Amino acid sequence: MGDSRQAVPGLEKGWGSRYKPCSPYKVKPMPTHLTIGQLARQTGTKAETIRYYEKIGLLQPPLRSEGNYRYYGAQDQRRLSFVRRARELGFPIEQIRELIAFGEQREHECSSVDDVVKAHIADITRRILDLQALQGELERMIGNCPGGRVADCRVLEALQPQPAA
Repeated sequence: MGDSRQAVPGLEKGWGSRYKPCSPYKVKPMPTHLTIGQLARQTGTKAETIRYYEKIGLLQPPLRSEGNYRYYGAQDQRRLSFVRRARELGFPIEQIRELIAFGEQREHECSSVDDVVKAHIADITRRILDLQALQGELERMIGNCPGGRVADCRVLEALQPQPAA
């Protein structure tokens, strides 16, 4: 009951006793299964990142081959593509986790997803304001630069650490 994955063709009895308990299923490589390298290439994700997403629970533990290699199916590829796109849009891991949970519990109101997105928009707005303030400060530094020698540069002077009070 706990694992929603279906049995995979190629699953043979007796495999489980010889392997680490990463996944309850052991499979023979099939054309529909991707290795971690293939999944990485198809999604533009590093294998190390895929393993990290598995470790933190954004991806389900993969199926394992007789040689204990990871094998991924279409569902894994869709999930990873979703996570990658959410990361590209700047969503933090915890918000991605929430969005995944909402996607798995289809009876939730869409407003729950909207709330997560609105919180992300508020964070983006805050960061834009911070960057605009930084831009203004840097422009003031350049404006205060009289030119001349680097030894007299006000920009470099302004960037120096301030002495502790």
